[in-house]
Amino acid sequence: MARKNKRKRRRSTKKALKEKPDIFNPAFEKLVSKKNIKKPAVRTPEKREKPDESQVFLDAMSDVKPLSVQKSSVPKTPSRHIRPAHAVRDDDLETMAHLSDLVSGSAEMDMSFSDEYVEGSVKGFSQKLMQRLKKGRFPIQDYVDLHGLTRQEAEIRIRDFIVHSHQFGLRCILVVHGRGLNSEHRIPVLKEQLPLWLSKGPVKKLVLAFSTARHYDGGTGAIYILLKRRRG
Repeated sequence: MARKNKRKRRRSTKKALKEKPDIFNPAFEKLVSKKNIKKPAVRTPEKREKPDESQVFLDAMSDVKPLSVQKSSVPKTPSRHIRPAHAVRDDDLETMAHLSDLVSGSAEMDMSFSDEYVEGSVKGFSQKLMQRLKKGRFPIQDYVDLHGLTRQEAEIRIRDFIVHSHQFGLRCILVVHGRGLNSEHRIPVLKEQLPLWLSKGPVKKLVLAFSTARHYDGGTGAIYILLKRRRG
């Protein structure tokens, strides 16, 4: 009987403990609340693509304004190291191929002079072709610069240049003689001598016409020379 009572007391004690409310523990509750707080999501850095170089350049140049186009000044005499930029056109060369039929090798020269301009041609030369030469319509195939040469050196250079140009089948050449600004009394000595050199000796038989060049080819400091066609 005593054992049964003990068992009943134990059961009732356990039941009472189960029904007894939990004791409030602030520290425990705080710990639990911290565990329940959601941690902020960690953002992974985005992979940046390498910027396109062309786009970067365009962005950098977006505010740049183009320069206003202005007419560049044309030098009065061409550079000693730059060949005149004239494209050779077949139609011009075909026209020049008929020029040698107009004259013989012993024809005399008709020449005219002024302070600025000089021109000359064999007798019977077409005035239409002469106007074309004066306007710079024939393509320049080679040129020589006489700056810094003495009168004797220049004459030899001119003679050799014309002979070699004719041998290579060239038809229109340019001679840069200068305007004599650095010579004594500022007289263009070479310019005055050129027509004489072109009308004598072996050179005379090779030249059809000559004329002061246009401003973009040297102006009054240069002349065009039209050569006869090479035979054979």
